[in-house]
Amino acid sequence: MQSGEALAAVPPVAQASPPLPAPAMKASESSEGRTEAGPLAQNCPSKASTASSSSSSSGLSRGSAATKAWQYSDHMENISGYLMKYTNLVTGWQYRYFVLNNEAGLLEYFVNEQSRNQKPRGTLQLAGAVISPSDEDSHTFTVNAASGEQYKLRATDAKERQHWVSRLQICTQHHTEAIGKKMYQAEGQQRDLVRSIECLPTSGHFSSLDQDLLMLKATSMATMNCLNDCFHILQLQHASQQKGSLSSGTTISWLEPKISLPNHFRNGTDQNFSADQNKPSSVTEEENISGSSQLTREPEEINPDEEVEDTCDNKEDDLGAVEEQRSVILHLLSQLKLGMDLTRVVLPTFILEKRSLLEMYADFMSHPDLFIAISNGTSPEERMIRFVEYYLTSFHEGRKGAIAKKPYNPIIGETFHCSWKMAKSHVPSDTNSNSSSHSLCEQGTLSEDSQDQAESDCYTVRFVAEQVSHHPPVSGFYAECVERKMCVNAHVWTKSKFLGMSIGVTMVGEGILSLLEHGEEYTFSLPCAYARSILTVPWVELGGKVSVNCAKTGYSASITFHTKPFYGGKLHRVTGEVKQNATNTVVCRVQGEWNSILEFTYNNGETKCMDLTKLSVTRKRVRPIEKQGPFESRKLWQHVTESLRDGDIDKATEHKKTLEEQQRNEERLRAETGTPWQTKYFVKDGDGWVYYNPLWKRMAAIQNQEVDNN
Repeated sequence: MQSGEALAAVPPVAQASPPLPAPAMKASESSEGRTEAGPLAQNCPSKASTASSSSSSSGLSRGSAATKAWQYSDHMENISGYLMKYTNLVTGWQYRYFVLNNEAGLLEYFVNEQSRNQKPRGTLQLAGAVISPSDEDSHTFTVNAASGEQYKLRATDAKERQHWVSRLQICTQHHTEAIGKKMYQAEGQQRDLVRSIECLPTSGHFSSLDQDLLMLKATSMATMNCLNDCFHILQLQHASQQKGSLSSGTTISWLEPKISLPNHFRNGTDQNFSADQNKPSSVTEEENISGSSQLTREPEEINPDEEVEDTCDNKEDDLGAVEEQRSVILHLLSQLKLGMDLTRVVLPTFILEKRSLLEMYADFMSHPDLFIAISNGTSPEERMIRFVEYYLTSFHEGRKGAIAKKPYNPIIGETFHCSWKMAKSHVPSDTNSNSSSHSLCEQGTLSEDSQDQAESDCYTVRFVAEQVSHHPPVSGFYAECVERKMCVNAHVWTKSKFLGMSIGVTMVGEGILSLLEHGEEYTFSLPCAYARSILTVPWVELGGKVSVNCAKTGYSASITFHTKPFYGGKLHRVTGEVKQNATNTVVCRVQGEWNSILEFTYNNGETKCMDLTKLSVTRKRVRPIEKQGPFESRKLWQHVTESLRDGDIDKATEHKKTLEEQQRNEERLRAETGTPWQTKYFVKDGDGWVYYNPLWKRMAAIQNQEVDNN
């Protein structure tokens, strides 16, 4: 603060100490005839809070006002006067001249009363603010604005503080409620707009499916949702600050949001929720069972001789369906709310991939050579680095094409089985080698004479996944390589949210890789996924921080998937480091793109680049559909997949709807009968799910049996 300003900030009594005027009060009378009075500060002229009102009475005698106790009314009035304002630790408390502008809902302050006609030194919007008397003394109070800004103020005495607090609270309540009323009016106008658009004919010059009108409908709804969310945040902030902080004064009654939750949509047509969808269920999905299903839930051993190399190629590069159905997307977006959980929202069929989410998890294992090579590491450091290499190469093949589409939501009890065969000679044995050629096990059909030899020269990785819960949607998957004594178990809860022009999916859960030869366990998490630009050409990016930890060896890895900045920046960028926790030494760094080139830099100065687009993909082996059980993914979604492949969206939608209706009916029956759902391959273990017969359990049983035999 400049010296001139500091001098100007001091009230006149401190500058020249003129003789104090006689005590005086200005009063205003409310419509109920009650008198308002404000004491004149003894150490600061003009310090008294002066009131102005349309019903003020100037004939009130000074003596009668002085003898009358302080009284408060609930009407709004403009008051002004000197208060002390806390600035900072250096400057401390400073006198400032404050003005409450009720009409504008503002609390303004000036250096002194003489500068009142100039621009205010500071202004607070009172709508949504919290006015709190302080507990530290009887003179101090705070004004906490919705913007986060705070004024800490001090009056002359307790009565003056109460007068300011009361007036500020009344003004705050008025303008906060005004926001709610305006919101309600705006929502009504937006509903009228939507109704007017929907009442238009579906064809002709002014059509309800006109893309400009649909865009107007979607953006107006998105705008209202944003405003409603902001108002809701304001409510929560006010409630949290107000709770327990206001011992007296006005309590603000907040208006509830008027926007209702959206309906389900199927290809743009309203689909009403069934009764069982609207009512909350007291029985969780994993505790229910379908009484109508006569299928056994006992684990099934898959015959490896029945599995054949997968020839299915479901690339998702076709933009035609997305372009043709843009009006449906706009219509759907106009019904969604920012941050809304999409778990129970039926999305249009044309945005679906031609595979189940369970099969997508299997496709993360498309480089089994790198998976098996983890166990070949000669030291804990090398094994952790190998795990990070495998982990970062798994996501590229998990995506089918550049277009962001959504895999089928697995129904409860759905399973997927597959396996991979990898020639032992093609599994990397040292850190700097890459697998780049197909193995004998992947080539053609072997003769019977050579098949046994090929089997002995190959490692086999087996995979099984099961949808263990529907609400919340939780999947469990397990993979093992018996020859290398390694297995991985994971459970994932997919939480999807609408983010405006994108959709975010959080992968809640964790996986554990067990290297039984080394007695090591590696726990890891999964990144979030985002479908961006859903109105134009949707694309996928990963985001968030994940960690890998091995408690036994003390090695860990931290990996960050970077989302693209609004301006500039690269797509699909990933960075990470591997370190020894005990010494906090970084032994390896990685950077690059998770779907392109990764560069690993080791602590000895060596580097290695991996071009993921050139890594050979080992095709999984699956049983033909005719040999699969009715709840195996490809058999279950067979008709939906065929219809999508043929481009018949309506037929695919009908098949999908049939599966979903069957699932809802069975869920309702389980709830009515109170019969628990029985999973097939996974069992609940605390907050997670584990495979019922993992490799470590079988090996322990074999070792115990050998001990008993000896």
